[in-house]
Amino acid sequence: MDTEGTYDARGSRAGGAGGTGSASGTGSARPVPRPAGPPPRGLPPMPMDPPAVRPPLSEWLRTPRPEAEPGLWRYGHVPRPSEEPVTTEARALLSGAVISFLACVLVWSLWTNGYIPYWRIPLELFTPRDWWDGFGDEPGPLAAANALDIYQLMITGALVYGFGRLGNWRPAFARFTAVRGPKAAVAGTALGGALVLLLVWTRTVPGVDLVFRSVPQSWLRGGGDRLTAAAVNYALYSLVALAVLWPFAKAGGWRRALRNSEAGATPPPPPDAPPAEGEPGPQHDPADWPELRTAGLDETARTLADATRKGTLGDVDYARIRRAWQGVRTRPERLPAFTDSVRAEGPAACAHPSGVRDLPVRTATHDLATGQVRIGTAADHPRNPYARRTTGVALEPALLGTSLLAVGPSGSGKTVRLVRPVVEALCLQALANRAAVVAVTARGTALAPDDAFDLVIALGRPESTHDLDLYGGADDPDEAARVLAEALVGDLTADSRRAATALAQLIGPYRSVHGHFPAVPELRDLVGGAPGALDGLRSALEAAGEVSQLRELDARARQSERADDIGVLLAERIAFLDRPAFAPFFRTEETGRQFSLRAVELPLRVRVDLPERGHAEASRIIARLVLAQFTEAVLARSDRSLFACLVLDDATYTVTADSVRAVQRLRSANAGVVLALRTLEDVPETLRGPLLGAVGCRMAFAGLAPWDGGRFAETWGTEWVQTRDVTNRQIISDEPLTKALHFMRRLVTGKAATAEAVTVREVERERWSASELAHSVPAGHAVLSLTSVRGEHAPPLLVDLRT
Repeated sequence: MDTEGTYDARGSRAGGAGGTGSASGTGSARPVPRPAGPPPRGLPPMPMDPPAVRPPLSEWLRTPRPEAEPGLWRYGHVPRPSEEPVTTEARALLSGAVISFLACVLVWSLWTNGYIPYWRIPLELFTPRDWWDGFGDEPGPLAAANALDIYQLMITGALVYGFGRLGNWRPAFARFTAVRGPKAAVAGTALGGALVLLLVWTRTVPGVDLVFRSVPQSWLRGGGDRLTAAAVNYALYSLVALAVLWPFAKAGGWRRALRNSEAGATPPPPPDAPPAEGEPGPQHDPADWPELRTAGLDETARTLADATRKGTLGDVDYARIRRAWQGVRTRPERLPAFTDSVRAEGPAACAHPSGVRDLPVRTATHDLATGQVRIGTAADHPRNPYARRTTGVALEPALLGTSLLAVGPSGSGKTVRLVRPVVEALCLQALANRAAVVAVTARGTALAPDDAFDLVIALGRPESTHDLDLYGGADDPDEAARVLAEALVGDLTADSRRAATALAQLIGPYRSVHGHFPAVPELRDLVGGAPGALDGLRSALEAAGEVSQLRELDARARQSERADDIGVLLAERIAFLDRPAFAPFFRTEETGRQFSLRAVELPLRVRVDLPERGHAEASRIIARLVLAQFTEAVLARSDRSLFACLVLDDATYTVTADSVRAVQRLRSANAGVVLALRTLEDVPETLRGPLLGAVGCRMAFAGLAPWDGGRFAETWGTEWVQTRDVTNRQIISDEPLTKALHFMRRLVTGKAATAEAVTVREVERERWSASELAHSVPAGHAVLSLTSVRGEHAPPLLVDLRT
């Protein structure tokens, strides 16, 4: 993974921003050089959102993370049923339970008072005839009495079970009592158990006599000893009480409530105490690093486990060291460096090149074990699948690798609710040596504080300590010209290939003479055909004997004489960058302060601030330049183990035909882009459909225009749903009595007698229509569809971004 500067920017070996060190996970990388001067100032303070509450690391590691479909927040997720259970209305459920209970009491009372005849016939059919004295009610022998008590208990249980099922007693208890908490459940079941126990002890319900008749009478008398006899009798009463209360204790969760109360009062065990019964041991507990113990690295595992228990090892440290261990498993020669780093530095081992171990502030909820960042909650809405409602929605590199397009008007929450959490998550991933992030935003946008980045490039600001390489660190003139032409004229109808050829015919000869590409002023003179610039370059080429470069320059001179020469347009576009505010920038002689996008092979955190307020057109050119250089750099990487992501907070007039084609190829290069737009009208009409098809994740915010919603609706397609059509028709009868009844009903109610006909059918409809996206998405919400790099899909979900 160590590139040794192979893909660094020109001159980065001298301390430039392009050569920030190694991405190796063994902690041997060079530190990222911090700016020599004071950091750029003037950014407004971050919004005062409450910081996310983080549990202790041991608890965080032990929390289950089940496998789930794309976009589901896996941390502590409890799967929901796939279909909505049929629920009864609260009023109907309560009335049904009360009525069935009263009916049960009524039937039981009629039975016990002898108003239901012949109830003993089944018992008498299966027992000896001499047990019963003719037609009397009292049984004869002791066995008959026991059989009668058992029979009565069976009838009582059948009555309770039957009426309980009929009246939905258990759902009613869960709806009105258990839902209020464990204490309410315990209290409710205790009250029911006490009532049943009272009925049993008063012999209203048989049971006590059956138990006492089943025990030898000598035990009950205790051999004449009153204490023994009392002990036996009380033991039998206790046995009856336990048998009666056991079902209620199980239904009310008495044991679980008692265990929770004891756990709250018991102090936690010391750090070196052995695990309690039922708790995961060192061989299974992730906080004890079992994979290192399995590999025979007991000392290393013990060091990290002690740091985990003491709280000196954070979630970023855990993710970073895990990343380094994965590198050791693929390249065993790194094992000595890994163990030495852990032994010497403990939780700070395998550090990020900057030495930073966490961000100064977090505003979102992150799970670095899975690489997810939570952005909201799936709304409890009929359009969402029941299994996804009220579940967390999260993004991760496996989803961002298919790229994400977010469209919504200003103030809909794109920056605060989406871009900022994503950038924050990618910065944390970079600190764990897992990712490289480049965020492009307008200056003044509260995207993240300066301390959250390794480099902050504020173009047009004199206090900026770093510069952006105009040519992306390229050595080939044709490659550099192609990327620069994409930035200059990619948003126009002009042919970018002609522009790239014209630029290559100028910057190639210039580099062969001067050893570097021309800066913006020199490039403007060359493209504009300034006589002094072209003549001087021609003389230098003749003196150097560069015949092939002279031929290129002559070809450019002949093309400049045509009326439709592309050079005029290029000169006009370059003039937007040739302003006094940009005089210290885009220089090619000073290579020490230049940043090249080829440095995305390293776990860098970079923010590019655009001077959008005073130089709107220049900002768009720079944004297109960064996008073109990023796609060129990540596709040319030889080491694609780091996830690289470019985040454009405002991609207005940035999307071009070449960039759309490049975005489609990023998922195979372990890279992605996040594009935020106010409206699809900021994209050329011919590219709106291809752009929505090129990205795998699409997000429509509240307040979307209907024409934009139509594009999303067309992309998301249709689905088959069940519809119910209810038709009311008037009942017409020829029978006199029926006609009279219908006439009376019409006089009383004012409505004719009707009958309902229900038709259920399958129809195909849009998942989200343009009108629904424009008018039915609440404020603070968005509709999000996701696709992973493995091809897994998640349907469009209505997401509440505020929770």
